[in-house]
Order: sequence, then C-alpha cells, then structure tokens
Amino acid sequence: MTSDTAPHRSGSQMAFETGEAPAAVARLLDTNMSACLELGKRLEKLQPPVIVTCARGSSDHAATYGKYLFETQLGIPVSSFAPSVSSVYHTQPRLKGALFVAISQSGRSPDLLKSTEAARDAGAMIVALVNDTKSPLADLADVCLGLQAGPETSVAATKSFIASLAGLLQITACWSRDEKLSGALAHLPNQLAKAADLDWSEAVNTISEARNMFTLGRGLGYGVAQEAALKFKETSMIHAEPFSSAELAHGPMALLRMGFPILMFSQNDGTRPGIVELATALREKGADLFVAEEGDAAPGRLPVVADMHPAVAPLAMIQSFYRLADKVAAARGLDPDTPRHLKKVTETL
Repeated sequence: MTSDTAPHRSGSQMAFETGEAPAAVARLLDTNMSACLELGKRLEKLQPPVIVTCARGSSDHAATYGKYLFETQLGIPVSSFAPSVSSVYHTQPRLKGALFVAISQSGRSPDLLKSTEAARDAGAMIVALVNDTKSPLADLADVCLGLQAGPETSVAATKSFIASLAGLLQITACWSRDEKLSGALAHLPNQLAKAADLDWSEAVNTISEARNMFTLGRGLGYGVAQEAALKFKETSMIHAEPFSSAELAHGPMALLRMGFPILMFSQNDGTRPGIVELATALREKGADLFVAEEGDAAPGRLPVVADMHPAVAPLAMIQSFYRLADKVAAARGLDPDTPRHLKKVTETL
C-alpha cells in the first residue's frame, strides 16, 4: 500500500473501511488487469447483443452504474435481472449469447446463485464481480474477478461498493480499448485518496436533522445517488429516497417544501446543464440543496476532485460521501457499524 492511498483511522469501522478503498482499488486494477484484458478479447469476439446484471442492495446500485457505463461507452443495451424470476417463479430465462454480470460482496445469497445458475444453463457467459473468490458464485462464473477489498466487517458496505464500480470500469476500459478511459482508470486510486480528504461537513447539520430527503443523480451519477440514499437509511435512520434528476418533475416534486434537504451528484458530462437548471429551480422552491460538483466554492456546493473523466467521477464522489454519512450518523447519536435489524450477509430466497 502506498502512502498516498493509506487509510486514516476514524471513530467507526465504516469510516476506516471507507479509507481502505483507494488501496483496494489499486490492488484490483493490478491483480485483475491480465484477466480483464483477456476478457475484453473474448467479449469482442462474442459480441453479446445484450448485457444482463444481477445483484441486490449496494451491489445492485453498482449494477445501475454499470448499466449507464456499458450503454454509454459500448452502446450495448443492459437489463437488470430480477433474482426472484429464477428463485421464486422458477422461470428459465432465454439468455443464449448474452453477457450475465453478477455482483456480490459475499457471493452466497441463494437467489443470486439460482439466477446465475439459470443464466449459465441458458447459454449466457457469466462474469462475477465478488469479494469472496472462494464463494459459490465464483464457482459458477466463466470469469471471476475478485474485488480485492479484503475483509469488510461493517454491515454497511463501502470499500466493496467502490471496488465494484472500479471492476466495472476496468472491464469496460479493456473491452472498449478507450485510451482516455484507461488513462483515467490508472489515476483512480490517487484520486480516491484525494476525495477521501474532501470536507462535506457543510451538509452535516441540515441532513442530520432530517426525517425525509431526496438524493439525486442522472446517468452515470444515478447509481451513487441510490447508494447514498441506502446508506442514510442504514446508518442514520433517515428516510432518503433516490431519484434520477430527470424524473423529479414527474411526481416527487410535489413533496418539496421549505427546508426539504436534497443531496445531488453531478458529473461533468451531457447531464450537467439539466442538473444546473434543476438546482436553480429547487433553490427557488426553498429546498436545502447540496450539490457535489466542480466549480468555485459556494454555499451548498460540496467539493469534488477536479477534472475527472465523467465515468470515473462518481467513484470519487461516493468516496467523499461515505465520510459525510459517518458524520451524519454520529450527529444523530447512532453507530453506523451496527444498523438495527440488519446483518452482513442477507440470504434472500
């Protein structure tokens, strides 16, 4: 582990494990590069007409990010496979020639395993992104890529989520052979270390007093908005709901009132003009808005690492967010490592 990616210990285990993410991503990129290059060659030859993702919880938010990543960088449509189709309804999918990407920290959830087995039997190519490479999911895969996150004991997943996004990025870069994306990926560990030190404390007081709030993102940033909402639920017992910023006017806007807190993620791509326009409208309606975006310091603007490739920027933003989530939990007098009613491995049938 290099000094510029070393974690800084804080009060909670979640915060400490978040700080381990830069080193985990560095290990992932180094360890999996040969396998990803070979996978890229196989996928170029296979030419799958569709990519299907399968995951739950934080891993499913990584899959949301993967959907936008694959579709924008490769032009291949992506669908999310509902695990209950195989585990409850016992329906055999038609996936011959498809790429099936299963994402999991533990690789042991029964419904995920049944779905992956069904996809394999249907003729799909199985790629697993999993932290436990000795898990049953790893055994089902044609190609297993370890997340390299190491043990993650806090119930709220952090470093394994960031590693999942990095794994999806590495697959995409090796498959597409996009030089800009590959170059951005090489700088990612150091940029994550910088993001871990950014201060989002401006938002702590407002969010820690909230009972309800929105988290917003669009395109490549939507998956991290989903993840942020889940973390507020898990660690701070805040009813946070994620939305694509494009969908807010289709109903959810009716919930806004003076002082309603909103956290928005904005990467610098084609979605940015719409985000800026929406931010102006939300402030005019009285929302307490915080936006993670590039730009000069301003009230409500949360700092981000500058000049990042828009496909890579969401990873740095969620790295900074986890520090905020830890502080919000502390401000509410809660322990983020032990969310009530939750356990580390959820065995959904």
